[in-house]
Amino acid sequence: MSAAPSSPSFSTCDFCDVHKGDMSGAFRVLPPVFHSYGGVAAFAGPVSTVKCHEDNTQVKAAVESPGAGRVLVVDGGGSLRRALVGGNLAAAAARNGWAGVVVDGCVRDVAELKAAAVGLCALALMPLPTERRGEGQRDVAVQIQGVWVRPGDWLYADADGIVVSAQPLVV
Repeated sequence: MSAAPSSPSFSTCDFCDVHKGDMSGAFRVLPPVFHSYGGVAAFAGPVSTVKCHEDNTQVKAAVESPGAGRVLVVDGGGSLRRALVGGNLAAAAARNGWAGVVVDGCVRDVAELKAAAVGLCALALMPLPTERRGEGQRDVAVQIQGVWVRPGDWLYADADGIVVSAQPLVV
């Protein structure tokens, strides 16, 4: 069992000020459509990904494995029909050392999500769970709301937004 992660001291606004002229594609900002549902408001770490559609089999496998301070980015295709993460998976992510989870889709069990010591951002709440069909892919490049996110990128999330960088950013 790992200790609760400490809140990182960084500002996505400061990162944007420094990198606003970056046209290389190494620095990216996710659209402002995500809401914070987890017990940790600001989180950061290297990215691991899952690509799935209304089937959280690979999400479950990921959060039940050692997170080592990483951020799981879930490409749920923006579906608002099923929740890809709920209280049990958020608790597993916290227990296994994930810094955070970003879901391009829905989550559920809002009280349990807030109680989990992990960052969690998603599009919306949806009480309906997924059907587990064993589908999905892990650690592939994904498009989140039109922005490419790759395994090994660095993701930073705080109350102002979510940014992704090809390299760790200086705080």
